Amino acid sequence: MTAADFVLRNAGLLATLAGPAPRTGPAQRDLAIRERGALAARAGRIVWVGPDGDADAALSLEPGATLVDAEGAAVVPGFVDAHTHVCFAGDRDDEIRRRLAGATYREIAESGGGIVRSVDATRAAGVDALADAVAARLDEMLALGTTTAEVKSGYGLSTESELRSLEAIRLAAARHPVTVVPTFLGAHEIPVEHRGDRERYVRILVDEMIPEVARRGLAAFADVFCEQGVFTVEESRRILVAAREHGLSLRIHADELAHTGGAELAAELGAHSADHLVFASPAGLQAMARAGTVATLLPSAAFYLRLPRFAPAREMIETGVPVALASDANPGGGLSPSLPFAMTVGCFAMGLSLEEALCAVTLNGACSLGVQADAGSLEVGKRADLVVLRGPRLLDLVRVGVPAVRTVVKEGRVVVRDGRRAA
Repeated sequence: MTAADFVLRNAGLLATLAGPAPRTGPAQRDLAIRERGALAARAGRIVWVGPDGDADAALSLEPGATLVDAEGAAVVPGFVDAHTHVCFAGDRDDEIRRRLAGATYREIAESGGGIVRSVDATRAAGVDALADAVAARLDEMLALGTTTAEVKSGYGLSTESELRSLEAIRLAAARHPVTVVPTFLGAHEIPVEHRGDRERYVRILVDEMIPEVARRGLAAFADVFCEQGVFTVEESRRILVAAREHGLSLRIHADELAHTGGAELAAELGAHSADHLVFASPAGLQAMARAGTVATLLPSAAFYLRLPRFAPAREMIETGVPVALASDANPGGGLSPSLPFAMTVGCFAMGLSLEEALCAVTLNGACSLGVQADAGSLEVGKRADLVVLRGPRLLDLVRVGVPAVRTVVKEGRVVVRDGRRAA
């Protein structure tokens, strides 16, 4: 018999997503579903998955073991949010009102708003205040089923403030159930004080910030906003190559507002992920497919920014690019931390099937972050991170305004019960 200190029983539908990772093409619809399933864990890791009827004979419960009765509801892996900007201070509410009145992202940025608006408030915040803000936003994400999340810096844009932001992310992660993957995004924008000499800021990134971030072990990834009016392809290449030389893995904001060649650059450098990709070219997608780079799409951002189109998700899947979905939670264009909402927009505006969208926020999201050995599916050896829905249908995940999540389990501990944080 298998010893266990956590057991989930009576899952009407257990979407395990067991099998190869990442999923590409038609395989992205394969959720490896078990009907009437059960799952057991010990010390936070899954030790058994099988039919509910076999659980009594297969498992030996340790004293004080946690038992969760799914009551016939659907159970899915904990969600993996592979792109967030939740380390910031202040708000940009007035800009959102301007957008509702018809202003574009670029118009707002050119008038001194956008990212640099958040920089002033974030630079003025202390590390403890930033850590508290990150933790509060992680609370929101956890209640919605997210158990693993990438968190970026990028609202400091100076060596001191970027390091402080990454320290705050580390502090928040140390006291929070959500597993946090930190990303250095000093190349989020050219700060105002360097706009007369952008080359100087690129040199600071390459020669000062990246080496210090790597020396302190503050980030797993480096990211660049490769976009018209922000960082060029050549500047992005210099920054990312320097990051790779210092041991950081690579991500890239690519082709969000126009085609710049960011997708091609991601493939060239072997980035884990290229994100946004609203205007990615067919050649860029083909290069990503060959390189195995994950397309991390942010449908909620395109929705809130009122962009004229969404990323071509169907073309990506047909090209063989692994597709993930993420929230892009941020103060200006990613107003919802909900991955179920991202799934909804991904399905109804981008043409994904429900199965493809669920794979995109679990297994493929984990692959985007390089944590697929630990997260994204319900398989023996992985973390016991799972979500019990309120009913038996996966379709409930895309019913906006109707709470879909009943229970969230993180490493074999119930952390959300009936939609609220458990003690």
